[in-house]
Amino acid sequence: MQTSTLFTLRLLIPFALGYWLSYLFRVINAVVAPEIMAELGISAATLGLISSAYFLTFAACQIPLGILLDRYQTRDVASALLLFAAAGSLTFAMAESSLMLWIGRGLIGIGVSACLMAAFKCYTSWLKRDQLPAINGLQLTSGGLGALTATAPVEFALTFTDWRGIFMATAVFSILIAALVRGCIPKTAMKRPSEGIVALLSQTWAVVRTPAFYQLAPASMLSQSVFIATQSLWAGLWLQQVSALSASAAAGVLFVSAASMVAGFLLLGFITGRLNRLGISTPSVSFTGMLCFTLALLWIQIQPGEANLLAWAAFGFFGTSGTLMFAGLSQQFPVAISARVSTSLNLGIFLGAFIVQWGMGAVISLWPSEDGQHYPATAFRWALAGATLLQLSGLLWYLICRWRGARQASNAANT
Repeated sequence: MQTSTLFTLRLLIPFALGYWLSYLFRVINAVVAPEIMAELGISAATLGLISSAYFLTFAACQIPLGILLDRYQTRDVASALLLFAAAGSLTFAMAESSLMLWIGRGLIGIGVSACLMAAFKCYTSWLKRDQLPAINGLQLTSGGLGALTATAPVEFALTFTDWRGIFMATAVFSILIAALVRGCIPKTAMKRPSEGIVALLSQTWAVVRTPAFYQLAPASMLSQSVFIATQSLWAGLWLQQVSALSASAAAGVLFVSAASMVAGFLLLGFITGRLNRLGISTPSVSFTGMLCFTLALLWIQIQPGEANLLAWAAFGFFGTSGTLMFAGLSQQFPVAISARVSTSLNLGIFLGAFIVQWGMGAVISLWPSEDGQHYPATAFRWALAGATLLQLSGLLWYLICRWRGARQASNAANT
């Protein structure tokens, strides 16, 4: 284990840049979507499918990624995958059809699928246990900075170039960060598991079937799915077509929301640590934050004609609460399978984000559009209402599981 500040920065900077890029790719369509729709004549349903391709391929990578990170060098896996992000960004930039946009977006999802999980694995391997909360918080914060970059700064960049030029630039960033990860991250002295792939997959399935996983994970999966799907695409169109803001004003609101997300990553982890010492569990803190996130969604919908900055700030801040479940779940399993626990949760989150983002586009397209790009405010309201119901169902599942667990414990104590 290493503790020096320079060594910690050597690990943090490459992975932080990778996660910054991952979040930039995740959120950028919320700003550039109107340009893409106008240039290529894409409907809301098609746009939702294209944008959600990132989440589909990202999710598909999670189970094999967990096995790869437990078996091979973290730096090799992460740097190789980032080259797929470069290829995807270049494909997206040169696309002339919705199919090529979908392929490009899918390659990007594959390319950045390891940016967070590889970092967590590396930090667990190289740093002391008491260093992990702080560096994990900084890692997550770098993603928030990526979301910030994808809002007002991208809108500003569009005054100098178009969406194609921006994706050309992100292709270059992907290659540079891949080189940085490969060059800076040291090799880990690791013992490769003797089990075969089938046995490793069986272990992953065993993780999913444990009560600790299926009781805690669904609330986090649905909360994060709704947050990511809305923030990364539909929030921008909501602000322009429901709140009637200009593109630059909408980007400003998204900037405030993303800044609040950064604050959420930083503060909620700190608050959770303090509350843990008072006997309040991480899942309980996460549940409370997710409930506040649901209230923020309802607040946005109660006044749909206004872009209430405080509501969008609450959306960003409490939208991060579901990520606390990563820490809550990791404490329930051995370190040897830590990557597979995290990637199993991530699989559910991003598969859910794919379904929610595509589904919201399908709902919006049920209403008529004169030009195929602008839809009535009612369409967006129904789409966001459906997503909010999904979020509520996850919280209800958590409460039911907690109630059943408490009841079983009480019965056992009385026998």
